[in-house]
Amino acid sequence: MLLDFNAEIYSWIRGGLFVLFLYHFLIFFQNKNKLYLYYSLYLLALTIYLLQHVISVEFKPFFNYANFSIQFLAYAAYVAFARDLLDTRSHLIKWDKYFEIEIKVLVLLAPIFILIQFFLGYDFQVKAFTAIVPALTIFTLISYYIILTRINDNFSLYFVVGSLIYVVLANVSFLEVFVGSDFFINNGVQPMFFVYLGALLQSIIFSILLGLIIKRIEQKSKNAEVKLAVKLKEMEELKMTALQSQMNPHFLFNSLNSINNFVLKNDIEKASDYITKFSKLVRVILNSSSSPTSTLSEELDVLLLYVKLEQMRVNGGFDYIVNVDKNLDLEKIKVPTLFLQPFIENAIWHGIMKKENEKNKKIQLSIKKDQSNVVCVIRDNGIGINKAKEINQITQKRRFFGTEATENRIKILHQNKGVHIETKDISVGAETGTQVTISFPLA
Repeated sequence: MLLDFNAEIYSWIRGGLFVLFLYHFLIFFQNKNKLYLYYSLYLLALTIYLLQHVISVEFKPFFNYANFSIQFLAYAAYVAFARDLLDTRSHLIKWDKYFEIEIKVLVLLAPIFILIQFFLGYDFQVKAFTAIVPALTIFTLISYYIILTRINDNFSLYFVVGSLIYVVLANVSFLEVFVGSDFFINNGVQPMFFVYLGALLQSIIFSILLGLIIKRIEQKSKNAEVKLAVKLKEMEELKMTALQSQMNPHFLFNSLNSINNFVLKNDIEKASDYITKFSKLVRVILNSSSSPTSTLSEELDVLLLYVKLEQMRVNGGFDYIVNVDKNLDLEKIKVPTLFLQPFIENAIWHGIMKKENEKNKKIQLSIKKDQSNVVCVIRDNGIGINKAKEINQITQKRRFFGTEATENRIKILHQNKGVHIETKDISVGAETGTQVTISFPLA
């Protein structure tokens, strides 16, 4: 069986090498990675070289010219493949220059051997090849030693093991030059069988190696995606923190201004009560400032403290009513810190504060679940947003300082998906007011 090149084992090896050539060549066209191009060219040259044993007689002269040239080109592609696979340009900077020279020499030898055949004949090619092969083998073995000692990873080990298997078995076949083919044939095997066997084992090991490389590339890609996601999240948190840092001084300034008004009016008791509540609120805000988000439950607690302060400032006070959907778990819903405060502030100072009647001032906050969203509705019975514009001639910048910042923060938190904020005047006849609806994803 091992004496006939048409036997199944030889046919399977040749066919397998050709299939691997097509596979890696197609991969090269998909990702343009030269690693796969060099390996596919190596497999193609190896396949063509092995076909010499089964081709018809009329093609024999072709192999007299191309036999050794194909081997040199195969080895040149192999060295180029090794350079890319092991990244010798980075890991073996000095030795990589020798690899580059080796490739050029091998490519140059290919046409030279064709000329030798043309002028001097096949026997002279064999003698020249016999003289060159030992030098190539020695250089190759030295290269393997340098690769193993200077590149400490599993890839270099797989590569050297697979290569050594082929080199050793190919040199066993090369012994035919010295001991004759009869030595092998008498033992029931073709001399080239060891080249076939070495090519098979090497291709299996290299295929495993390339599979590991693809897996490593995919893992690096996943790691890069995770790192990018983390960096984007950090950037979004920084944006939210920056917006929050703009809002807090704005809110604190208004509160301090209220304390100043109480003092100017010589209302010491109210000023003292206000300072007590204000200090408690500031303490809560400072405690939450380390994080750009808080739970909706915490947000409502802080908002209640703020409203109590504002109720002291508004003449006649106002009612503050909160309705929360029982189906919502407020402890699990994350929101930007103080995200409702600017809307309540607008309802107070541009709504109910402008109302002539000091009684029946009211602000309602409703929080409910609507499918996969959380909907917060703030209603006041103030003069209405349209009337507020006419009276105060509020500029866009002043009016939307807090609300715009809040809208940006909640959009950042939910990656600008599913967040809607609508402000509308709900005045009808004698009944006036403004409604703000904030909708954002539950998850």
